[in-house]
Amino acid sequence: MGHDHAQGTTNRRRLAVALAITGTVLVAEVVGAAMTGSLALLVDAAHMLTDSLGLVVALLAAHLMTRPASSRRTWGWQRAEVIAAAAQAAVLLGVGCYAVVEAVQRLVTPPQITSGGLAAVGALGLVANIASLAVLAGGRGHNLNMRAAFLEVANDALGSVAVLVAAAVIAWTGWMRADAVAGLFVAALILPRAVALLRTSGTILLEATPAGLDLDRVREHMAAQPHVRDVHDLHASTVASGLPVLTAHIVLDEGCFRDGHSLEILQALQSCLGQHHEVAIEQCTIQLESEAIGRGHREHLHA
Repeated sequence: MGHDHAQGTTNRRRLAVALAITGTVLVAEVVGAAMTGSLALLVDAAHMLTDSLGLVVALLAAHLMTRPASSRRTWGWQRAEVIAAAAQAAVLLGVGCYAVVEAVQRLVTPPQITSGGLAAVGALGLVANIASLAVLAGGRGHNLNMRAAFLEVANDALGSVAVLVAAAVIAWTGWMRADAVAGLFVAALILPRAVALLRTSGTILLEATPAGLDLDRVREHMAAQPHVRDVHDLHASTVASGLPVLTAHIVLDEGCFRDGHSLEILQALQSCLGQHHEVAIEQCTIQLESEAIGRGHREHLHA
């Protein structure tokens, strides 16, 4: 627990530093977009805005996740990181769609763009993004929240590169549509990531089986244990990153409850779930039942 608390504190510091850097660049890009009329800068500024909001939400989620569990919230605020990632993805999806529509319009009627200002702000954004990536890199594997924040800044860095390329093309060739093409490139970075984050967070919120866990194989393995007559009401889901849970009802031979053998079977089943499958499940709830109780439970469900 001490390690988790220290890790959470470090993650919050990383997010706070990245937020300060991103917020500074956001102001610079808004001013730059107004001065140059660049769509690429405007879209990247919108991307920076969503990233700033995302980092604020991520910072809040990182704080909430450190709160202890209670009788009302038995898992604490662990799922806050999943909700934060889903909110960020939804906003990014809207920004990406706007960028596509605006870029198509500007390809048809390209406005005049000032390449010098475009390059200066793009370079500033790239340097700031690299600094933010260096700050967040150490925590990106800790949970979905930190991973989402890192990927947002990484895509921002690619967006800044696109802005610099557009500025160079305009300066050397005078082709103003390069700005709209750069805007489309940034949108192409945003949309797949937004969809992937929505899918991942949505899967967790809908309590789907954890990725990589073959629940049919788990059922077969449990049913193959000695004295196990049936496995029913088997459910597996994910509370938050790295926290899969499983519940099951196991029907045993009647004699197991008389000779104390049921406790040995329970220990074997828990060991199986924690070690012998693709996803190790340490948080499991197993209800042992006699054949009579199991039969009654199934009849009640199908009544």
